[in-house]
Amino acid sequence: MTARRLIAAMLGASTLAACGDPLPQPLYNEVTPPAAFRTHPGGVRIDNEGYQLDAEGYRIDKSGERVGVIDVPAKTAGDGSNAVAGYYISTTGQDAPGRVAAPSEGAGAGVGAGPGAMNLPTPSQVPQQAPITPAPGNVPPPAGYR
Repeated sequence: MTARRLIAAMLGASTLAACGDPLPQPLYNEVTPPAAFRTHPGGVRIDNEGYQLDAEGYRIDKSGERVGVIDVPAKTAGDGSNAVAGYYISTTGQDAPGRVAAPSEGAGAGVGAGPGAMNLPTPSQVPQQAPITPAPGNVPPPAGYR
């Protein structure tokens, strides 16, 4: 009885091993994505949007200055705003310092308050759209369509 079970288990394992991998292979295993940059003659590297790259891989302009690099500590120096100002921080045991940044039209103006936000029409002021003519339900099917 034990021998039969052992043989059945061996046959089952060999059958599973013979099946191979039943799952399909994902597409990213078959297709390699293009490189993020191309190298021109002379070693000049250009990214996919046409910007020249320096040795560290940063975009540079025609004069050789880096494009889009922001010195965050220098930009935020002296700024008292804090994204979590007033919230209780459990790790420090106190409220977060600073102030919440106000919208451009003054404190308390609310979400979506910016230049020109007060000039937008309300839904009742928007003119009614004309219906599509002919209506899709009234158009006969194309020739050869069943």
